[in-house]
Amino acid sequence: MAASEPKRIGVSIELKPHAYDPATSPELFEGVVARRVVAFLIDFLILAVPVVFVAMFIFVVGIVTFGLGFLFYALLWPGMVIWAIVYYGMTLGSPASATIGMRIMEIEMRTWYGSPAYFVLGAVHAVVFWVTVSAITPLILLVCLFNHRRRCLHDILVGTVVINNAERSAALRTVRRPT
Repeated sequence: MAASEPKRIGVSIELKPHAYDPATSPELFEGVVARRVVAFLIDFLILAVPVVFVAMFIFVVGIVTFGLGFLFYALLWPGMVIWAIVYYGMTLGSPASATIGMRIMEIEMRTWYGSPAYFVLGAVHAVVFWVTVSAITPLILLVCLFNHRRRCLHDILVGTVVINNAERSAALRTVRRPT
């Protein structure tokens, strides 16, 4: 290699096209926004119930130990954060690429180029969602109303898209195109 040529570092960047096109497959995106809201509420309930029980347990321990057990409340906030990150990472990183709420609502999360989600992507997606909602308010959710793939701001930042799962898409396809 000549001294004037740039050195190669062994990294190739390959841009992949979007895997899901709303113009050719509208059934993938039909009703996704409303289903995402309901799925979020289900997941929030799943996350909140164990935290409420732990908080009640700490309260009882605090009463029994004459106030000493109330110090465990300092661990509740970090525990909630870890619990939420593990929940989203494990469920979105599962073969279904969906949280329990998303499974109930028959939607799933994919990368923008079509691959299933994985643990780190699910965890990062949750963190980016909570940070953007906390910093910019729920107005970030309005972004999905102004793009064809119904992607929210945190979906765009992380590189994901939420679509109807295969069963729901097939059912919507047969309703649109009767045989």
